[in-house]
Amino acid sequence: MDKKIDWYKRAVVYQIYPLSFMDSNGDGIGDLQGIISKLDYIKDLGIDVIWLSPVYESPMQDNGYDISNYQAINPMFGSMLDMIELIRMTHQKGMRIIMDLVINHTSNQHEWFKKAVNESHSLYRDYYIWSDKPTNVDSIFGGSAWTYDPITKQYYFHLFAEQQPDLNWHNPQLRQEIYTMINDWLDLGIDGFRLDVIDLIGKDVYRQQFADGPYLDQYLKELYETCFQGKDIMTVGETPGISIKRASEITDANDPKLNMVFQFSHIGLDEMPGQGKWAIKPVNLVEMKDVFINAQKTFHQQGWQALFLSNHDQPRVVSRYGNIAYRQESAKMLATLIYGMQGTPFIYQGEEIGMTGVDYPIADYQDIETLQIFDILTAKGWSATKIMEAIHKKSRDNSRTPLQWDDTHQAGFSTGRPWLKVNPNYHTVNVKTDIENPHGVYQYYQKLLKLRKQNDTFLLGTFDIYQKDNKQVFSYFRKYRNQQFLIVCSWADSTIEFELPTTKYHLLLSNYETVKTYHHTMVCPPYFACVMRIED
Repeated sequence: MDKKIDWYKRAVVYQIYPLSFMDSNGDGIGDLQGIISKLDYIKDLGIDVIWLSPVYESPMQDNGYDISNYQAINPMFGSMLDMIELIRMTHQKGMRIIMDLVINHTSNQHEWFKKAVNESHSLYRDYYIWSDKPTNVDSIFGGSAWTYDPITKQYYFHLFAEQQPDLNWHNPQLRQEIYTMINDWLDLGIDGFRLDVIDLIGKDVYRQQFADGPYLDQYLKELYETCFQGKDIMTVGETPGISIKRASEITDANDPKLNMVFQFSHIGLDEMPGQGKWAIKPVNLVEMKDVFINAQKTFHQQGWQALFLSNHDQPRVVSRYGNIAYRQESAKMLATLIYGMQGTPFIYQGEEIGMTGVDYPIADYQDIETLQIFDILTAKGWSATKIMEAIHKKSRDNSRTPLQWDDTHQAGFSTGRPWLKVNPNYHTVNVKTDIENPHGVYQYYQKLLKLRKQNDTFLLGTFDIYQKDNKQVFSYFRKYRNQQFLIVCSWADSTIEFELPTTKYHLLLSNYETVKTYHHTMVCPPYFACVMRIED
């Protein structure tokens, strides 16, 4: 094994969405004690790092991504003592924990914003972005990115909801307050941060330069030098608006700013170009290959990336890319596809048992983006049927339904009424049932992650596509020193034949018990996946 690899590159990360993970007190809301009760479950999966979505004080307009106090815990999740216990217990079990941090914007209930509004000459006024006249910029959630404040008779800027005013990173005093807060959390014992939409902090609003703005490198470098440098931590930036090349530069260890990033070039492949996330089209597998070829080769030369297909903002992978009729098979196939690549694996809660999305009526959705887009698309003349088809495909709530622990009342998530309805399929899709199945998704994940950790080829090897123009199978080689692996992933919903490059191989893992081959041909049943080692 190569000993010179940074620990965060070897790590496997598990994202917890606290609202929906485990409720310990019956109020229908997941909490910190609920997480503590399930740490062994996470550890047994093969996890090294927990990424905890926001648990700070918040009015919860955007489920905690609207922070009103960075240095306090939202009482719905527990107390600061609970947080300290979670850190201690996570470390005791040999894992680390990173916190989600939103520093592009705050809640409009943050004391900074309250003072900015109510004290016109306050130094906090310049902590936010104001204008006498709004520019023609839309919020990511829909509608104008400017909201009029009747008290000060100016407009404030918000790239997200109007309850989430953007911070003015050009103010050095604001930056110092943020850095002090970050260092306080690191001193408390957390192991790093996932930095929400961090590519937006360098923006120039008036020139309409947002993602990867002109000041991004300057502020990231200052953040690194003031908070991260010399510390044994993990930093991962959410950077949906930057190119693969820029993402690799930001994570270059020779000019350090962040350890790794979530790069989103593959995420929009099921969207009509230029029409936004709600205009949906089928994924073109060859187009997807092109994106991953570019990303894998670019990051192999420079920088590091996070490997993911799902998170709290993205639909469930089985519903998005797989097939519910072949739920377990496609869940395993998609995991094999993404976690065989170079980068740090990120698993979103529920992926490890093949959870699916939901198709609720609009009244059952809670997500602010979903509710806003329903009104916006209705006003644009979309039919209710077309709108709900899009929401069932892409709403963030589709992946935020409570984790399904067993087939008892409310899926074992809570003894009370959950904040968001449990997916009705919890009677058959749940942790207890899946773990007890030797061919379940959970045990497949365990084997896949163990295989990855045992072979540095998955960390350091080259990535070479095989049969690039094949429209049904995504296959690629990973090569390092004298080792070579071939990963084969069928996206077909029927049995197909696949030509192998050699007959000399050893099958290490497959999502089917029986694998049939003859000569150079492999018979691939629906959503087949395998990892094989090529023999000399």
